[in-house]
Amino acid sequence: MHIKPKKRLGQNFLKDKNIQRKIIRGCGVSGEDIVLEIGAGTGDLTAELALVSKDVYALEIDRHLIPLLEKNVAHLANCRAIEADILKFDINKFIRENKINRKIKVVANIPYYISSPIIEHLIGYRDKISAIFLTVQKEFGRRVVAAPGSKDYGSFSCFVLYYLKPKILFEIKKNSFYPAPKVDSCFLSLEVREEPPVSVKNETMFFKLIRSAFNQRRKTLRNSLEGVVAQERLEEFFNAHGIDKNARPEELSLEQFAGLNNFKN
Repeated sequence: MHIKPKKRLGQNFLKDKNIQRKIIRGCGVSGEDIVLEIGAGTGDLTAELALVSKDVYALEIDRHLIPLLEKNVAHLANCRAIEADILKFDINKFIRENKINRKIKVVANIPYYISSPIIEHLIGYRDKISAIFLTVQKEFGRRVVAAPGSKDYGSFSCFVLYYLKPKILFEIKKNSFYPAPKVDSCFLSLEVREEPPVSVKNETMFFKLIRSAFNQRRKTLRNSLEGVVAQERLEEFFNAHGIDKNARPEELSLEQFAGLNNFKN
């Protein structure tokens, strides 16, 4: 590979063809699907996606890669390269301008340091997206799919679970990339929910409650939620649901956080 990856952009190019094929299978892309690819690079995965989908729109932030990306997909009539930063990309505008009349699938090989912001950004367009598939750092992937009681379970796990159905499809060794990152990766599936799995009266307050709880995760909920939830209300909720009064935030499920948020609210 003659392209020199840019460290400031967190570039790690996926070079393993077997993993590329595995990603294509994992996405379950069909001939009716419209794919928005993030971090297309030189277009290796882009070309494979174009062979199995209706249309592929390949986003790449590095303007120096755009000519090579365009050259590598020029023979594919259903593929278009776009120079853009996904965090500044208006998906609603993109869908209107391209007259897309169905939900899209997002496929991305993204810099690890902006995994959270990208997921949050895409959740903001969840009514236009059916599923998101991401290559992320393995430890981050574990955080996303973590269940209550796990050391990886936190406020971001709850946030993702509220809007998406997260699942790690497979792991990817670091030597599958050029240059090889310091850690292994995983391929993450995030299916967009039609409706959240729990009902809350006020989403803003719900997420504030969860963030406050995990802000000081070493403390018990009674201490971490001091000033957020009245102690009397908290104790009453614990008693009503059989929760230990010394419970820590990682012990509560999304349903229990929703119950606390709604309790006598």
